Amino acid sequence: MPNLVAIVGRPNVGKSTLFNRLTESRKAIVDEVSGVTRDRHYGKADWNGKEYTIIDTGGYISGSEDEFEGEIRKQVKIAIKEADILLFVVDVTEGITALDEEVVRILRKAKKKVLIVANKVDNNERIALAAEFYKFGMGEPFPISSVSGAGTGELLDALAEHLEKTDDVVEEIHIPKLAIVGRPNVGKSSFVNALLDEERNMVTPIAGTTRDALHSPYNRFGHEFILIDTAGLRKKAKVNEDIEFYSVMRTIKALEECDICLLLIDATQSFDSQDKNIFHLAEKNRKGVIVLVNKWDLVEKETQTMKEYEEKLREKLAPFRDVPIIFMSALTKQRVLKALEAANEVYENKMRRIPTRKLNDIMLPIIELSPPPNSKGKAVVIKFISQLPTKNPNFAFWCNLPQYIGESYKRFIENKLREHFNFKGVPIELIFKAKN
Repeated sequence: MPNLVAIVGRPNVGKSTLFNRLTESRKAIVDEVSGVTRDRHYGKADWNGKEYTIIDTGGYISGSEDEFEGEIRKQVKIAIKEADILLFVVDVTEGITALDEEVVRILRKAKKKVLIVANKVDNNERIALAAEFYKFGMGEPFPISSVSGAGTGELLDALAEHLEKTDDVVEEIHIPKLAIVGRPNVGKSSFVNALLDEERNMVTPIAGTTRDALHSPYNRFGHEFILIDTAGLRKKAKVNEDIEFYSVMRTIKALEECDICLLLIDATQSFDSQDKNIFHLAEKNRKGVIVLVNKWDLVEKETQTMKEYEEKLREKLAPFRDVPIIFMSALTKQRVLKALEAANEVYENKMRRIPTRKLNDIMLPIIELSPPPNSKGKAVVIKFISQLPTKNPNFAFWCNLPQYIGESYKRFIENKLREHFNFKGVPIELIFKAKN
């Protein structure tokens, strides 16, 4: 179950500052992805072993005839509807306003878990001011300062109580879920229809035809999956309809829900920043990833066309290059089944467990030949390695001075792991821990 948290409230209460505080202060943050309309941001955060996606929404305004502010109102309401938990931010220096009360009425109708965040408690004298917000009848307000971070620990402890645990041990075998993601009009629905051999999903040349995440069971040719066709993710400047914002939120939830992401890109267009954002969002969510280069039948080809295209593409995917890339055509059904074969392999890689003895027998000699660089005259010694019993490939390296392990050496270790064990298409997490 995805953990989707939305920050809501009227303008100028510190929502974006709180968003930046929660994302920038957590070591487990994986990335910050620019949102789909102005003043909209998505971030991935972690607290007490529970991960969640957090959404910063625009300030809620009523009674304004401004077209843009009208869109913000619509999208705030959508965020309230789609989120699992809501952080309602208010300003202790101004107290309860009429606009706060209007937001409260909307929140009550939503019947979602709401945590009241009494912001701008920048000194001890302001703590008592937070008591005013008990009047909302929505529980205890949490006095914080999003600027300094004071009080955010208590807020996050309360938030974590309502989040689904994300570091559970590997679950029993279940039917893998494949999310077909990508920009609008790259052929996602056509790809699903080609696999199912029927017009299950609506297909038109109009970008954004798919508004929701559609689940379709697939059980053919020895493969069994749940296919999730999603609405396309647009660049933020192009998302100006409330229904498209709804689609984007559903796409993100589908991405979090799935096991493997099939990222479709258009072979006739360049791999742009939005494609890269989608790819890294999947990577940072630690999903298996496969890149499908669709509409390959429309590309004029020479002897080295495919090889050159793949080399350039992997450069843009860096540093995570160990990803299957399949050139296909949903229209002619060329190589569409290869996508499922790759998905099956990536899922097996995602579930792969390496015996501890084998892991140490292979990796420790490599580390001994190429140890971490000395830091401040001290030798860093890695003594033992184990794979953690998590749903994704996580490896713990026990050493004497974990704080001196640099990013370049971590990349070296990851490359060696991939060289000796098949984790193609799967993000790997390395954890360096102190061993007494």
